[in-house]
Amino acid sequence: MSVSEEFHLSDDLHPIDIVEDIAAHRDWEFDRVTDDQIAMSVEGQWRTYSLTLAWSAHDETLRLLCTFEMEPPDDREAALYDVLNRCNDMVWNGAFTWWAEQKLMVWRYGLCLAGGQSAALEQIDRLIGGAVMAAERFYPAFQLVAWAGHTPADAMKVAIAEAYGRA
Repeated sequence: MSVSEEFHLSDDLHPIDIVEDIAAHRDWEFDRVTDDQIAMSVEGQWRTYSLTLAWSAHDETLRLLCTFEMEPPDDREAALYDVLNRCNDMVWNGAFTWWAEQKLMVWRYGLCLAGGQSAALEQIDRLIGGAVMAAERFYPAFQLVAWAGHTPADAMKVAIAEAYGRA
């Protein structure tokens, strides 16, 4: 049974309530940090990703951060920024950024729900899935640049292409 078949939507649901139900349904570890924020761990092929979703009533935006730690050598940081820009050129629904002080690669996205709109479960589920898919797709390129000394152009050749359908 799909998440949407088990989940009964109403117009009054808080976006973080929906995220919490998705996380519980998928058996992900999560912590409801505040009424407007949830943090969770999602296991990927390459690693476990930390996701935080936060609702901002001020600008009516559901913000998503998907992070994973990296500790590239200082002399590889310029190449890391180069490959990060190349990755961002290949995506439309979010972007990577490097938080050097925290040593975190971050995928971020904001879902604007202006005018009192509410997010559908499917939108939020796809938002989370898209973040993990982007991290999985480009993680090998980041690692090749940071640790194997590959050029950004060569590293991008191994970035997993977007998959359509199921095998």
